[in-house]
Order: sequence, then C-alpha cells, then structure tokens
Amino acid sequence: MNLIEDRNRRTEWFLQDRFGMFIHWGLYSIPARGEWIMTNEKMSKEEYKIYFDEFNPINYDPKSWAKAAKNAGMKYAVMTAKHHDGFCLFDSKLTDYKSTNTKAKRDLIKEYVEAFRAEGLKVGLYYSIIDWHHDDFPHYGDRHHPMRDNEEYKDVKHDFKNYLEYMHGQVRELCTNYGKIDILWFDFSYDDMVGEKWKATELINMVRSLQPNVIIDNRLEASGENSGSIMTKNPSFFAGDFASPEQIIPPEGIVDEDGNSIPWEACITMNNHWGYSSTDKNFKSAKMIIRKLVECVSKNGNLLLNVGPNAKGEIPKESLDILDQIGNWMKENGESIYNAGKSNLSKPEWGYFTQNKNKLYAHIFEASIGPLGIQDLNGKVKKARLLSDGSEIKIIKPWNTMDYNDYIFINFGTPEHLTYSLPDDIDTVVEFELI
Repeated sequence: MNLIEDRNRRTEWFLQDRFGMFIHWGLYSIPARGEWIMTNEKMSKEEYKIYFDEFNPINYDPKSWAKAAKNAGMKYAVMTAKHHDGFCLFDSKLTDYKSTNTKAKRDLIKEYVEAFRAEGLKVGLYYSIIDWHHDDFPHYGDRHHPMRDNEEYKDVKHDFKNYLEYMHGQVRELCTNYGKIDILWFDFSYDDMVGEKWKATELINMVRSLQPNVIIDNRLEASGENSGSIMTKNPSFFAGDFASPEQIIPPEGIVDEDGNSIPWEACITMNNHWGYSSTDKNFKSAKMIIRKLVECVSKNGNLLLNVGPNAKGEIPKESLDILDQIGNWMKENGESIYNAGKSNLSKPEWGYFTQNKNKLYAHIFEASIGPLGIQDLNGKVKKARLLSDGSEIKIIKPWNTMDYNDYIFINFGTPEHLTYSLPDDIDTVVEFELI
C-alpha cells in the first residue's frame, strides 16, 4: 500500500472543489461568547448543563444553510457533530448528552447531511477527539480541560481506555449511520495527546473499513500549531489526507521535503470566533475572503470558511450577506477557482495567477499606470478574455512599452497607453488561453 498514492486518489475531488463551508454550532451558541467558553471560563459540566437544558433551535433549517453554501459557490461542508464540550448534535447511542435529548428532540446531523446532499454538496463531519464532558477524559493537569487547575480534581482517577472505547464507538456511529461521508475532520492533538495515544492506527483502520473513500484531516497527529508527518516523504499511517492550517494562509503553500505540493485547506472564520459570538462584529469583507480564496488556490490549497449559527439555529445576517457577495463573484469567475491550482509563473505584484491546464487566470487586484505588463507570456497566448463576461481582451503593444520585450500587455480602455479603472474592484480575472 502506497500511502501517498492513496492520498492523491482520495483527494482528487477535494483539489478540484477548492471551497467549502465550516459550521461550528452547539450549546455554546447560547452564551454566545465563542465555542471555548466552557474552558475559558472554567465551567464545570454541572454549570455548563444550563445550556443543555435551554437548547432549542426553533429556526434550524439546514436546507437554507445548504442553499446559502451552494449560492456562495461552495462545493462541500463540514459540520461539528461533537465539539470539545462533548455535546453531540447526532443521536449517539453511547451518551445521553445529545440533541435528541434536548428540547429540540432532533438528530441535527441527520438533517444536515440530507439537506446538503440534496443541494449536490459533499458532506463532512467534524468530531472532537477531546471531550470535557466525559468523566474518563483527563481533567486536572490537562492543558485545555476546564478543571485543569481545580484542586478538587487532583486525585480523581480516569479510565482513559474507557474514553477511547467511547470515542472510537462514536466515530463508528458517524461512519455507519449517515450514509457516505466525504470528509472526517478530527480535532485535535496536543502535548502527549497525539497519534497512538488515540489508538490512531486502529481508528483509521476502522474508518477505512466503513468509509473507504473518506478524506481525513491531519489532526490525529497534529493541530493548528503544526502539520505533522504529512509534510514528510514518509507520512505515518494516521498522518491524514490533507493539512489544516488554521487562521492563516501558509506563505508558500504546503509542500513535502522534496518540494512537492501536498493537499491542504486553510480553515478561517468570518469574524474572530468559530462559534457564535454576539459581540464579535469583526467580519472580514467579501472582498478580502475572495482574495484569500484566490491566494489559497494559487498555492494549491483550499479554503474552508466558517459560519457560526446562533442559538435559534440561524446563520447570522452578516455572514449571509458576505456569502451572497462571494457567490455573485463566483458565478462569474468560478472557472478560475474550480479545478485550478498553482501556475508555473512567479507571483505578480498586482495579484495572483491560478491555472487549469492551458487556461491561465490573471487575478488583478490593483490597477496599473498605463497598460498592465505580464512577464514570460510573450508568444505563448492564443486568446485572452475577461472571465466575467467573456469579452475579448487584446494583447497590445502601445508606444510606451517598446523597451519591455519579455512582457505582453493588456488594458481595459482606449487609447491603450493610458490608465483605466479595473472592471471589478474585488478581483478582475483575465483568462489567457495558452498555445
């Protein structure tokens, strides 16, 4: 078995689709202070239970979520089946701490996968391998547990083997009860809680037996802090199918020791929280997100963009507005994203290149003074057009460009030697059909 060949086969669709929706949702949407509130405020599970008792997302409509994702140009989604607080959005037979036992009385994951599949989107499930609710997950002295420095828990014994059986059992349920799963997004390893501490080989073998084509992130071995052995020529069996840089776009993309690109996906939030935060209005603009999506693709990466629905089960209006704007751009320019990747040309000062076979896409963020010069394309272009409307873009040679024979030149108005605004201030995409 060749791990890298298998990885490349499984991720082929992933590297074509490029853009997905992350959904962080759970009990933490009620206090609305972010998904880490339980540990940030050192809440015991008894204190946290008030949110379990209150949870009743009366407006949860995953069909509308799926439509929003599809209209934004997203091709897949990943939703939190269980986050670190241990609360399950699915009907697990291994715990009572689940959505079917709340006022909602619904298997929220079942409804999600059905709704997103109906829109033609691939479905992924996020599952936290840590659990602050389970009695047998380490408490005192753990780096992240809410009771990490509570002296009352100092001498409490935990049967970690029992927790692993529980965790593996829930992953089995997710891989068995919800049809074909396209992505399993584990989160996360840290300190000595890494790899075989989770019985990672056994876990992956089980997952592959149930979902042979599912793609898996790298966080059984790593976290957002590092990528693990997936970046080496000899990755471990549980290194994952793709790297998952968090809240950052890698400066050079992600490659192995020989410089070969490996599958990766930047996961980013729309504001500064994963889960719903009522006071966090630091939303990234659609313009910024589109440009960052382009940057990811130009480095052979994907973008997983998060939404954090509120306690009622609604995606915030700010997020929906941003998704709508992204969708408008994607409808006209998606060809430069889907199936595209890194170009052999160097990054230009005015934006980025993406490429799909003989189609080169120039993503122009800044207007030039006079005609725009593009290096290393002289004699290599058969046809150029504005991607948004298909209109012809002429390859020109105005009088003020005669000294620059290594360049081709384009412009967006006449006379050709003067300065004009870009057709699209967000990202003007010119498609070059190469000879």
